[in-house]
Amino acid sequence: MRLRVKPELLFINKNLNIIIMGIFDKKLNALKQLSWEEFYKTPLKKKLNYFENNGRMFDCLFAQQFSPENLTRLFEVANKIRKIAKSKEGLDWLQTLLSHKRAMLYFVQPSTRTFVSFQSACYILGLQVSEIRSTSTSSELKGESPEDTIRTFSSYADLIIMRHFEEGMAEKAAWMLNRTKRPISIINGGSGKDQHPTQALLDMYTLHQSFLDKGGISNKTIVMVGDLKRGRTVRSLTYLLKHYKGVKIIYVSPEYLRIGNDIKDFLKKHKMPYRESGELDKALKEADAIYMTRIQDEYDINGESKNIDFTKFHLTKKHLRLMKKNAIIMHPLPRRQEIDVEVDDDPRAKYWRQERNGMWIRTALIAYISGIEDKILNI
Repeated sequence: MRLRVKPELLFINKNLNIIIMGIFDKKLNALKQLSWEEFYKTPLKKKLNYFENNGRMFDCLFAQQFSPENLTRLFEVANKIRKIAKSKEGLDWLQTLLSHKRAMLYFVQPSTRTFVSFQSACYILGLQVSEIRSTSTSSELKGESPEDTIRTFSSYADLIIMRHFEEGMAEKAAWMLNRTKRPISIINGGSGKDQHPTQALLDMYTLHQSFLDKGGISNKTIVMVGDLKRGRTVRSLTYLLKHYKGVKIIYVSPEYLRIGNDIKDFLKKHKMPYRESGELDKALKEADAIYMTRIQDEYDINGESKNIDFTKFHLTKKHLRLMKKNAIIMHPLPRRQEIDVEVDDDPRAKYWRQERNGMWIRTALIAYISGIEDKILNI
């Protein structure tokens, strides 16, 4: 039986959509009138739409941009890409999808995994890649501003993936380019001590894959260990764990390196149970996932890290007997001494798989931002 809709209802619905779009356009235009300083101070929730296009993510800058639906979609796309890429025919097909596009990898802060995984992700989808790995190899050495450098990249590229030592620089780049006649997407590959959204994305993908047959991520206890004050990965991961019911977080660190008050406020606002601890052994017994991090001493002001005893927060072979049999161990890498190499052979150690997951989920993200994920899912 075919339902008939009254014409007057269609008219009302159409007018309602026009009104809603009008309000949205007014808010967007108001944001465009703000100076960078005013825009940067605007609460994130009020400006997220600025980084969208037709209701889809256009720039990937913050972990808070990922909804539960986004995450599920990206996990599906990543899994499909992995499957397709197993054969030469499949990989050859994937490389036709964006062979007409160009990407700039602008990484002026040291990186191995993030750079190589994004570079590999671009190659998988056929993107032509250019790179800048230091300000000393660009016109910034001559005094050009980072803003002008990024504007120059936009003349040649269709996508900029960037890592910068300055907090907020990825957001500033997106804010600036979205005001031009040739806006192109920006992906934040790490921004100072602030955020690392794609690391959080690959961390969630690793948790998702690891707990597929264990009831999923919901109701799990996640133990985060190390430099929680300056580690951008734990911040971004915390934001995404909000989407899963019953998740409990235990933050384990030296007193000086405890998680920031802004993250605690976020946890309280979203009624996410957490606690802080200085006892690694006790926390390990409760953990479903242990997320180890290194000390971020590159952010020291007066060499303060040298005065902190980190040995109590190192994971060694003797700790393995304290852990649940089906727990997993993760690390965003690089590592120093916080995970003993003897731990690598334990089946619960997932950080090398986590590293490879980064390539697949970042490929899925580029496909999503480029609007080709349906082609991949429907093949």
